[in-house]
Amino acid sequence: MPIPPFVAELRALVGTLELWLPAVTAVVRRGEGAGTEVLLTLRADNGEWAPITGILDPGEEPAVGAAREALEETGVEVTVDRLASVSASPQVVHGNGDLGVYLDLNFSCTWVAGEARVADDENVDVRWWPADALPPMADWLRERIEDALADETAARFRTAPS
Repeated sequence: MPIPPFVAELRALVGTLELWLPAVTAVVRRGEGAGTEVLLTLRADNGEWAPITGILDPGEEPAVGAAREALEETGVEVTVDRLASVSASPQVVHGNGDLGVYLDLNFSCTWVAGEARVADDENVDVRWWPADALPPMADWLRERIEDALADETAARFRTAPS
């Protein structure tokens, strides 16, 4: 579902004005060491590779939302292992002109079951990539993957560049 119903209701009131929305990223990994792979989606809206992302539903627990997005977008079941980082996205201009900035809770996740596939209309491809050979993507998305693969115990908090 590309636009959650609650966002559509907000858009009816505010039009394309910038919205500040809570979101999650699920960086899903499979394997260990040199064999570690990361699950990426090729987005239908901009044709770019990205980790799994999505908007939280009102009242939804963030880790539950990350697991839900992984299943909805790629058909895989995951464990949500830890909060890897917290950051704000740059302003996003959606294909319909809607503006948004997302407070992102980035989770490190582990694949449990399911064959990765395109499971919704938000993506045109889903693929496992070697962690050391990821395709081109926006720097802020690559940072999220790096944060999730860092295996640190504390979350990283991004700050504005100096």
